[in-house]
Amino acid sequence: MSRGDLPSLTIPRYVFKHPRPRKPDTPRIYEAHVGMSGEKPEVYREFADNVLPRIRAKNYNTVQLMAIMEHSYYASFGYHVTNFFAVSSKSGTPEDLKYLVDKAHSLGLRVLMDVVHGHASKNVTDGLNGYDVGQSAQESYFYTGDRGYHKLWDSRLFNYTNWEVLRFLLSNLRYWMDEFMFDGFRFDGVTSMLYNHHGINTSFTGNYKEYFGLDTNVDAIIYMMLANHLIHKVLPEATIIAEDVS
Repeated sequence: MSRGDLPSLTIPRYVFKHPRPRKPDTPRIYEAHVGMSGEKPEVYREFADNVLPRIRAKNYNTVQLMAIMEHSYYASFGYHVTNFFAVSSKSGTPEDLKYLVDKAHSLGLRVLMDVVHGHASKNVTDGLNGYDVGQSAQESYFYTGDRGYHKLWDSRLFNYTNWEVLRFLLSNLRYWMDEFMFDGFRFDGVTSMLYNHHGINTSFTGNYKEYFGLDTNVDAIIYMMLANHLIHKVLPEATIIAEDVS
């Protein structure tokens, strides 16, 4: 059999049909994990057809989706990301996800993505972790030594002093907005980003000294500023949420 006789594996690109809904004055957000949204594991198209209309009927105007980026450990709820530019294959294809977002927009629902830019899977075989082998500390995607490892989450921590890390993460945000028409993001685990102690064994009582001091990760804060600026440059009506438990 010649190469010309091989069957085509090309999947037609999904073409969006509906515009983004207007940013609501008061967002009513429904947080969802597509795979855990029903009695049986749902996939993107089933979720779009069966669950989104019910969310809209309950008067929500925004849906926040967890576990969109590819992750190997299902029980991590999508928070141990192995590929930041890949749609989780557990729930369908990239074109299926586009169908879901477009369906939401047709119902007047805005769609936020639960984005994980505070840490990454420690997997070397299928994760970003393997790319920093042999590099100097400055060139690594992750901080070296104990600073680059979250002992409670068993994951690697990004080195925000590296310009290539900033480019990687910022382009990641642009990718999800441009390619999949997401209307904004909910940044996960921001407490771990803001502080060098990551909030571990720390009780926040409200004293300003707990929030502003030498434990602050200034480089991570600068990344958050850059991310906020970029997102609003690309989409002025974007919704951006930071999950901070401090």
